[in-house]
Amino acid sequence: MAPFALWAIAGIVLIIAEMITGTFYLLVIGIAALIGALAAYLGAPFWLQAVLAAIAGIGGVYAVHNWWINHPKNAGAMASLDTGEAVVLESWVDEPAGRARVRYRGTTWDARVTGAATINETLYIRAQQSGVLDVSAKQ
Repeated sequence: MAPFALWAIAGIVLIIAEMITGTFYLLVIGIAALIGALAAYLGAPFWLQAVLAAIAGIGGVYAVHNWWINHPKNAGAMASLDTGEAVVLESWVDEPAGRARVRYRGTTWDARVTGAATINETLYIRAQQSGVLDVSAKQ
């Protein structure tokens, strides 16, 4: 089998495997293998194929690693889809601590209330963390 076909098969297998993991590391290694396949197809010697694939792989892994560091999964960068939605204060669990129960989407939720509020007052969701709504009177 031709060397470029081996490189291409390896690249495609790695890209397919990436679809299972979702980390992007296998994707860049697969792309690096496809770069090696292109170099082989163009007639480059094996050492040049390997060097080009290695440079692409190392550069890609470095880029993905830096992206994951700058975009951590649990950084809360993505706003909750509930942000800005109205809720109704049903009862206080601990008024001095700002803990309450609110009515939202047809059910009762735990909430942290920022600022002063009264029973049956409409409040607005500012954030959500671990199933607890952070609400305030300001929209």
